[in-house]
Amino acid sequence: MTNALTTDHLVDALGTRHDRAEGEVRIVSLVPSITELICALGLGVQLVGRTGFCIHPRTTVHSIPKVGGTKDVDLKKIRALKPTHVIVNVDENRREVADALRTFVPHLIVTHPTKPEDNISLYRLLGAIFDQADAAERLANEFSTALKDCRKAAQGFATEVVLYLIWRDPWMTVSHDTYVAQTLALVGWQALPVASSLRYPTLELDESTIAQAERILLSSEPYRFTKHHVAELSQHPAVHGKPVALIDGEMTSWYGNRAIEGLRYLTRYRRDQTAT
Repeated sequence: MTNALTTDHLVDALGTRHDRAEGEVRIVSLVPSITELICALGLGVQLVGRTGFCIHPRTTVHSIPKVGGTKDVDLKKIRALKPTHVIVNVDENRREVADALRTFVPHLIVTHPTKPEDNISLYRLLGAIFDQADAAERLANEFSTALKDCRKAAQGFATEVVLYLIWRDPWMTVSHDTYVAQTLALVGWQALPVASSLRYPTLELDESTIAQAERILLSSEPYRFTKHHVAELSQHPAVHGKPVALIDGEMTSWYGNRAIEGLRYLTRYRRDQTAT
């Protein structure tokens, strides 16, 4: 395979420079979207462990052992799988878990995409480490095209302030510096709060909060909001007829290869929401 990627692409989110994988490769992914990306890069055979939230691609992952959730990882199960590489994420996995993994995993790859454009470096990082440069570049080209199309379409969208809810009891949203908020910004949606010291802050769903938003979006994950919640929130006295709608959380929050379709989805979704 032609490896067009350089050693510059071997540096992860913490600045750790990795070697190219050699010999038998055994990968455990603790990040749902990256589990899917690993398979898209042609590395499904090397994937030996995943979390229970790693559900795509279903035909591949159903036979791969689970090692707990993204937050409650079973270290004993991972150790038993004897991985050469474990992939974690700054937002999705606990730091103490990563520290524990370093004591027995030869290669711990840390990821942290914070904006859509980071997908390209993510593709190239994994492509360089696991000798899948051609597949990584194909994804990078597809993503670049989707991003260009999204930005072009967004020129016709007015800027709008949205409240993007990811949890209830307590209500939680996304801050401006998260991957989700930066993805929404591509189509002219400015997520509340504009400034926060927390990446995923809790909030009171009161008159003052709702008054700042022009639209309320209920994500399908991590909390599984449904049409019932849309109807319930629409009756909130502070909403005053503002649009409340469900949005596919996988399409807005999953980086990796799903982000390509995610940009197309978000463009269509924004256009449909604007028409309502």
